[in-house]
Amino acid sequence: MLSDARSDEDGAAAPPGRQRPPGDRVALRGDLRSALPDATAAAVVTALVFAFLYARMESGASDTVAVMPFMDDPRTYWMYLLSQAFGWSGLLWAWGTVVLGLLLSGPRPTRLPVSRNVLERWHRTTSLTTMALMFAHALMFAAELVRYETKLAWAERLWVGFADTFVPGWYDSGTGKIAIPLGQGALYLAIPLGLLFYVRHRIGANAWRRLHRFVIVVYVLSVWHSLLYGTNVWYGEWPRTLLWLLQLPVALLLLLRLLRPARRVERLGSPGGRGGTARPGWWMRMAGRVVVGAVVVGLVLVVVSGRDGGRDRPTHPPATAPTPRRRTDGRNRTGGRCPGMG
Repeated sequence: MLSDARSDEDGAAAPPGRQRPPGDRVALRGDLRSALPDATAAAVVTALVFAFLYARMESGASDTVAVMPFMDDPRTYWMYLLSQAFGWSGLLWAWGTVVLGLLLSGPRPTRLPVSRNVLERWHRTTSLTTMALMFAHALMFAAELVRYETKLAWAERLWVGFADTFVPGWYDSGTGKIAIPLGQGALYLAIPLGLLFYVRHRIGANAWRRLHRFVIVVYVLSVWHSLLYGTNVWYGEWPRTLLWLLQLPVALLLLLRLLRPARRVERLGSPGGRGGTARPGWWMRMAGRVVVGAVVVGLVLVVVSGRDGGRDRPTHPPATAPTPRRRTDGRNRTGGRCPGMG
């Protein structure tokens, strides 16, 4: 959701004879160096989340253990817990970078605690950190699957872990049949959309803006993945409600961004006529505003009513072992798959 601060506000192309000075381009290498403090903070947050999840699993208070009682040993399932920790810190960083992007591309605030250039740099560095956290989340999930398949040969264990984690449609157990592809879609969209910023001078600023708008899709897929597969928010209790509540600021900022865009060419105007927006484009923009407004109302209703799609906590604990899965070649696998990941 990053806006090009140095582009013309009305979206008009720069005159052919005017070229950007070399210092106007932001290099990936420089942002990687700038992202070190941000990445360090993310590592600290991940470590704290991991310690919290580890302690709760060790005490028996973990919702993950409530969903899957066989995972009552944090010393065995520490990679699973680390994957969860990376996932939650990644979602937090994604929330932050989307909020920053919407602030930068929406109505210009009259007062900012820091300069606009600093906000833009924060947006870029948090985006890079988010991509790293998402990849680490997936990588540790794959490592847990490799560890879990103890009765398979090492080559097959590596393939199982890789395919179930990174190959769309391969994971075929329970809620993961939907949730895993959603997470994969978020990861595979986040990387190119995030890195396109550094080649926008080659593809053109307007093309980059159109593509970068799909970053919000990455965020929606990430939240959807968490709501479906996050065992820490599996039940319809306060952690799940809090996750829904955190989406309200994002939806409100997105609605404000659509109603009052910073660039004049993105304003709704009047349909057709001289100086107005062509009717098909006008209706699409109007539909976008109506949909996001409906999302805001829906989020408020979810939070107020408490009907957030969470499951009821069972009276009796579920089975103490995962349900066996079947291989694509018809043979049973040696073990099952964990029903939740978050």
